[in-house]
Amino acid sequence: MNKLSTEFLDIETWIFDLDNTLYHSSINLFDQIDKRMCDYISKFLEISASDAYKIQKSFFREYGTTLRGMMECHNMNPGPYLDYVHDIDFTNIKVDHAMAAALDVLPNHKIIFTNATTKYANRVIKRLEIDHHIENIFDIIDAGYNPKPSPEIYLEFIRKFNINPKRAIMVEDMARNLIPAANLGMKTVWVKTGQPWAHNGIDSINPDYITDNLSQWLSIITTN
Repeated sequence: MNKLSTEFLDIETWIFDLDNTLYHSSINLFDQIDKRMCDYISKFLEISASDAYKIQKSFFREYGTTLRGMMECHNMNPGPYLDYVHDIDFTNIKVDHAMAAALDVLPNHKIIFTNATTKYANRVIKRLEIDHHIENIFDIIDAGYNPKPSPEIYLEFIRKFNINPKRAIMVEDMARNLIPAANLGMKTVWVKTGQPWAHNGIDSINPDYITDNLSQWLSIITTN
C-alpha cells in the first residue's frame, strides 16, 4: 500500500497551479491560448497581429496577465475575452493515471489556484481524470481579475479557504508566482519547464522542491 513521505505529513493543503503544472508543458496547450489572445487583441484594438503580440507580451510582463493589462489600459470586458481564449482543442490532454493514484494518497485539501477560469480548469482536470480529487478551484474571477503574483490575492485565497500557510505547499510552473507563497510561509514546488518566462523571479526564491514532471514527482513522494 502506498503512503506519503514523512516530510509531507504536516501538510494540510496542497495548492496546484493549472497550466503547464497539472499537465506536462510538452502538451503545448497554452500555445493555442496564446494565439487566440493575440487574435482577440488584434480585432479588439483593430491593429496588426504583430502589434497585438507585442502588447500581449508587454501586458503579461507588467500586469501578470494580458487580460489585466487590457482591462486597465483599454477598459476591456473580461467575459467575452476569457470565453474566446479558452475555446481550444483539449484532445492532447490524456488521462494521467499516475497523477490520479498519487493524488489519492495525498491527505487533506487539494485546491487549484489559477489565473484561468473555473470552467476552463474543469475541462482540463476532467480530461486528466483527476477532477474528483480536487476539492476547490480559485480562479481569476474569484481574484477580481487581479492575477498571481499580486500578494493581496494570496491573502484572499488563504482567507477564503481558511488555509494555514505554514501547513500548505504550493506547486507552480512560474517561479515568480511562488514568491508570495514562500513569503507567507508555504513550502514551494517549482515545476520547471523550458519556457524562459517561467523562470522570471527564480533569483528571488529558493524553491523547496524542483521537478520537471509533477506527475512523476508526486508518484515518488507517495510510493512506499
